[in-house]
Amino acid sequence: MSPLPTPHGGTLVNRMLEDPGLRKSLMASLSEYKSLHLNPRQLCDLELILVGGFSPLTGFMNQREYEGSLFENRLPSGEVWPMPITLDVEEGFARSLKTGETLALYDIEGFPVAILKLSDLWKPDRIIEAKTLFGTVDDTHPGVNYLLHHTHPYYVGGELTGLALPKHYDFPNLRQTPRDLRHKFSEMGLERIVGFQTRNPMHRAHVELTFQAAYSVEGSVLIHPVVGLTKPGDVDYFTRVRCYEKVLSYYPQRTAFLSLLPLAMRMAGPREALWHAIIRKNYGCSHFIIGRDHAGPGKDKSGKDFYGPYDAQHFVSNWEKELSIQILRFQELVYSEDRGKYIAVDKTNPGEKVLTISGTEFRQRLLDGAPIPEWFSYPEVIRELQVRIPPKFRQGFTVFFTGLSGAGKSTIARALMTRLLEIGGRSVTLLDGDHVRRILSTELGFSAEHRELNIRRIGYVAMEVTKAGGVGICSSIAPYASTRRHVRHLVTSVGGFIEVYVSTPLEVCESRDTKGLYTKARKGLIQNFTGINDPYEVPEYPEITINTVDHSHERACQIIVAYLEKEGYIR
Repeated sequence: MSPLPTPHGGTLVNRMLEDPGLRKSLMASLSEYKSLHLNPRQLCDLELILVGGFSPLTGFMNQREYEGSLFENRLPSGEVWPMPITLDVEEGFARSLKTGETLALYDIEGFPVAILKLSDLWKPDRIIEAKTLFGTVDDTHPGVNYLLHHTHPYYVGGELTGLALPKHYDFPNLRQTPRDLRHKFSEMGLERIVGFQTRNPMHRAHVELTFQAAYSVEGSVLIHPVVGLTKPGDVDYFTRVRCYEKVLSYYPQRTAFLSLLPLAMRMAGPREALWHAIIRKNYGCSHFIIGRDHAGPGKDKSGKDFYGPYDAQHFVSNWEKELSIQILRFQELVYSEDRGKYIAVDKTNPGEKVLTISGTEFRQRLLDGAPIPEWFSYPEVIRELQVRIPPKFRQGFTVFFTGLSGAGKSTIARALMTRLLEIGGRSVTLLDGDHVRRILSTELGFSAEHRELNIRRIGYVAMEVTKAGGVGICSSIAPYASTRRHVRHLVTSVGGFIEVYVSTPLEVCESRDTKGLYTKARKGLIQNFTGINDPYEVPEYPEITINTVDHSHERACQIIVAYLEKEGYIR
């Protein structure tokens, strides 16, 4: 596991055990160690540590490394590194550990991938981490949401020894390690390689940007898309990779290369841009493009962008002299109808007619079945995305009811199911909260943790129904905003999502309570009962709000059907 020299500064750390005899010996002794099964994000981090994508890291960070990267953008060695790379574990497991012991790490399928020599164990302040790393604790930020709601409370750190890389069954010819790419570039005699980060399909503006970047340095382009975890709602990477492969034909021979990066993005804007530059240096790039809103997560709860459009460029400027990779800064490109080509927005003339389509507008055009102008993208890419994102009337969708017990959710949901079956065209699946508990969640109680898990199960089934082109109708209290947001992200990755808040007041719900549950809850006989001794977090932006005091169930159903017709889901 000796360091490998790199042509653009630093060293490339290889943590894969290459001695077959020693690997066999270690594999035989794994049963002696405590085991830890890694989730998808942890596996992404592990893989990039093992192959050197995260050089100079040799393992999951210890506490000093974590604090240095978080507060100073540096490791204790002084090297620039702006992103904490941590391994989070449950409290019970953490309390069973002692520093100095060895952990066996396994992938999702139970295959051993590495061993970790435990050097540090600590409980971080994740609120401070969110404020420092992302500049906010607003959990509409996907990085903040993951950190605060989906990570365990303790971190463990220590050096890794890789036994086997996580298994990938897709695009094997495009999954090169840093060493693979460096060897390839060296064999071809290529010294100037411009790295291009993307988590979206590439259109004409992206290709023009990379053309300009490569031309400016007389080099070649490495299209290096992220195929680990990206922003919820992004186009799946299988579709994106097919689009990238089609775009390659528009580059001259030997000027563009495609390789996949198994990175779990944090969407941390400026700090992530600096991180991406270091990673691309490790993969053999001499230059790296930072454009508009690099790794930006979108807007906060108030509708304001989390980061400014060029904050990333300004931030990376502070560190560029230490990076051993040159940064290429680009303004947003727009299409000049007058000139018939793409130009930087700051190079346009007063009165010049320029055209642009945002990612949101492009997606809406696909959903509406509207034409895509030729100046915006390539026919092959458009056809690929039209298959992946068909018009709404051909998509599956989920109608997600939420509200207090007794609000009228189940009655409206059953009426809606009947109406949609009457209209026809799609299969319809009703996922009622009480029924799901009897079938899928019999072992669960009513703690906050169990209630969240129950809703996540409902959301998962709804996602699968939606993915198959059907309609999922979910009816449950679903009291927590973060859980509802999770379900929305799940479903919108494959189809439509319509949240219906049944806002019937508490006193009306109590008056309808034939089972006497509210009375028992007020007497303390039932704990964790929503609206009495457990909170209900009112939806912030539901697509539809219905109060059954004002509307009959029949009228409520009509309102929902009218909305589905207006939005194009049914004809």
